Amino acid sequence: MKQTKVYLVRHAHSTYSPDEYGRELSEAGRKDVKLLTQQMLERHIDVILSSPYKRAIQTVEGIAKHYNKEIQIIEAFKERTLAEKPVEHFQEAIEAVWRNETYAHPGGESNEEARNRGIRALKEILNSYYGQSIAIGTHGNLMVLIMRHFDRQYDVNFWRSLDMPDVYCLTFDGETLLNVERIWNRTN
Repeated sequence: MKQTKVYLVRHAHSTYSPDEYGRELSEAGRKDVKLLTQQMLERHIDVILSSPYKRAIQTVEGIAKHYNKEIQIIEAFKERTLAEKPVEHFQEAIEAVWRNETYAHPGGESNEEARNRGIRALKEILNSYYGQSIAIGTHGNLMVLIMRHFDRQYDVNFWRSLDMPDVYCLTFDGETLLNVERIWNRTN
């Protein structure tokens, strides 16, 4: 049985700015990326994909350089759009979309819409890169929504427990999820 390994890599810490595409990693985020890159080099990676957001790209750049691979940008792996404009009470806004899968703030995506976007892209990748190891630079909310598609235990509380960066390896047989393993360990 040929298995496909998908490493969902949540981006490292970034300094907040409303520019989603251009927001860069913070000093702490850049330090963590060095450790994350070291940990990921213990594994074999065939393909490197990323959200178009700079902080996600920067988080997987070291892996790409090590393997001499291009980072393929996949628009569908960008973070979920919570609302068209910055929300006043972020935690309350997040609670609302996780409480009701089809609810969306004005100009934003519901959990269902964002998850469907992520799952469509993931299924294309599973078919295109069957039997390979793929690292995907992405974002916390979208990552957990994708994982929740396969297992309902991944919820808003799990999202809150994630580190920046964080890495989970999802092992697939075709489109069937076999295993989930956390890779990131800040104490290494």
